Amino acid sequence: MTIEEVCDELQVARSTFNDWRAKGRGPKCVKLPNGGLRIRHTEFDRWINSLEEAS
Repeated sequence: MTIEEVCDELQVARSTFNDWRAKGRGPKCVKLPNGGLRIRHTEFDRWINSLEEAS
Protein backbone atom coordinates (compact mmCIF):
# COMPACT_ATOMS: atom_id res chain seq x y z
CA MET A 1 0.00 0.00 0.00
CA THR A 2 1.21 3.51 -0.63
CA ILE A 3 1.33 6.07 2.16
CA GLU A 4 -1.51 7.90 0.42
CA GLU A 5 -3.65 4.74 0.43
CA VAL A 6 -3.00 4.21 4.13
CA CYS A 7 -3.85 7.83 4.93
CA ASP A 8 -7.06 7.59 2.88
CA GLU A 9 -8.03 4.34 4.63
CA LEU A 10 -7.45 5.87 8.07
CA GLN A 11 -8.76 9.31 7.09
CA VAL A 12 -5.69 11.06 8.46
CA ALA A 13 -3.37 13.67 7.00
CA ARG A 14 0.05 12.69 5.69
CA SER A 15 1.60 14.80 8.45
CA THR A 16 -0.21 12.69 11.07
CA PHE A 17 1.13 9.50 9.49
CA ASN A 18 4.64 11.01 9.43
CA ASP A 19 4.28 11.89 13.14
CA TRP A 20 3.25 8.32 14.00
CA ARG A 21 6.15 6.95 12.00
CA ALA A 22 8.67 9.30 13.66
CA LYS A 23 7.40 8.22 17.10
CA GLY A 24 7.46 4.52 16.18
CA ARG A 25 3.67 4.22 16.44
CA GLY A 26 2.83 3.59 12.80
CA PRO A 27 2.91 0.41 10.74
CA LYS A 28 6.29 -0.82 9.50
CA CYS A 29 7.24 0.57 6.10
CA VAL A 30 9.33 -0.95 3.34
CA LYS A 31 11.70 1.48 1.64
CA LEU A 32 11.91 0.93 -2.10
CA PRO A 33 15.12 1.42 -4.13
CA ASN A 34 13.69 4.67 -5.53
CA GLY A 35 13.18 6.01 -1.99
CA GLY A 36 9.42 5.49 -1.92
CA LEU A 37 7.69 3.87 1.03
CA ARG A 38 5.16 1.05 0.98
CA ILE A 39 3.27 -0.82 3.67
CA ARG A 40 2.43 -4.48 3.22
CA HIS A 41 -1.27 -5.28 3.59
CA THR A 42 -0.40 -7.93 6.19
CA GLU A 43 1.59 -5.39 8.22
CA PHE A 44 -1.25 -2.86 8.01
CA ASP A 45 -3.75 -5.49 9.22
CA ARG A 46 -1.42 -6.56 12.06
CA TRP A 47 -0.96 -2.94 13.12
CA ILE A 48 -4.71 -2.22 13.09
CA ASN A 49 -5.37 -5.38 15.12
CA SER A 50 -2.75 -4.34 17.67
CA LEU A 51 -4.59 -1.03 18.14
CA GLU A 52 -7.86 -2.88 18.81
CA GLU A 53 -6.16 -5.11 21.39
CA ALA A 54 -4.67 -2.08 23.17
CA SER A 55 -8.10 -0.46 23.66
